[in-house]
Amino acid sequence: MKLLTTFVLIGTIDTTDDFLATVELNMNPSTNQVGHAVLPLTAFPCKIKEGDTFYILKLTKESIPVIICKEIEGELKSNDGE
Repeated sequence: MKLLTTFVLIGTIDTTDDFLATVELNMNPSTNQVGHAVLPLTAFPCKIKEGDTFYILKLTKESIPVIICKEIEGELKSNDGE
């Protein structure tokens, strides 16, 4: 089995509750298949709501994937400690 080592996923928030978010994940470039996941709200470095867009980025084989929020003002906020 071959695992992805470098990728960018584009996500959209479907629903949230007090602890979890159900999301749709699309590959970049876009494919015909959409993935679904349930993520803890603590994984996001920003406040999220239904319809928000976010990105999951992994640049190298050794790096940990990072969630990046798309802010309304055009600024990006990530959970990589910066």
